[in-house]
Amino acid sequence: MSSNVNARSAAERAQILTEALPYIQRFHGKTVVIKYGGNAMVDDQLKQSFARDVVLMKLVGMNPVVVHGGGPQIGKLLEKIGKKSEFVQGMRVTDRETMDVVEMVLGGLVNKEIVSLINSHGGKAVGLTGKDGGLIKARKMVMHRPATDGSAPGGVIDIGHVGEVESIDPEVVALLDSRNFIPVIAPVGVGAAGEAYNINADVVAGKLAITLQAEKLILLTNTTGVLGKDGELLTGLTVEIVNDLITDGTIHGGMLPKVRYALDAVSGGVRSAHIIDGRVDHAILLEIFTDAGIGTLIRA
Repeated sequence: MSSNVNARSAAERAQILTEALPYIQRFHGKTVVIKYGGNAMVDDQLKQSFARDVVLMKLVGMNPVVVHGGGPQIGKLLEKIGKKSEFVQGMRVTDRETMDVVEMVLGGLVNKEIVSLINSHGGKAVGLTGKDGGLIKARKMVMHRPATDGSAPGGVIDIGHVGEVESIDPEVVALLDSRNFIPVIAPVGVGAAGEAYNINADVVAGKLAITLQAEKLILLTNTTGVLGKDGELLTGLTVEIVNDLITDGTIHGGMLPKVRYALDAVSGGVRSAHIIDGRVDHAILLEIFTDAGIGTLIRA
């Protein structure tokens, strides 16, 4: 009985490898930008799973580039030093003191932990922020006060050192890729006067994917993906279909901005964007190397 079970298990593993082979061949030498965040960043087992996935991608000839968030970690440290987090329209108000904490957490604690994780599984990761080598040029985000009576928006709200991407210089990332390193990037940009800006990690991942003309943009989330009106997972979506789903209200709430970043990426030349469940072990490998996948794929 035991030998039959072992034989079946071996056959199943062989089938998995056979299914993965054409994808490995197709994506050899291709760049994949991964936005790493959510539960996958805080659950110990998922962290190990993520690191192994990224190392395997590199070993089979792909060029993974990791962009990470760190909102909860920033919030915890601010709370520890007695500073209250304040949000306006979903954006963290970032004064100079908060920006110091953001840089410490994103560029230091979180970034170095991810680098260490990947390296402990046999990878060669290098941590960067957007300030390194002028990687991410940023400008201050201008936020307008929403109108309350249906008229035009009101005045500008100052939310401090929150930025948006002005340009990305791919040279550092390309150099690391060519030397078999895995770039791990914290979403901190630099302004014209050398000032630091906190930027949404989804935005940085999408803009970086466009700049690198990546094969894929993968956004790890705490949901299964884009769901239909009956709760079913939707995938194989085109830009036209996604726009229809936004118009009819199927895509709404917190999923809406992620879908818009995915649309921007594929409209900018990225072959496909994937919104996948980071709470699943080996989510990245399951999405890239299996026929069924596990999340939502969006293409032009």
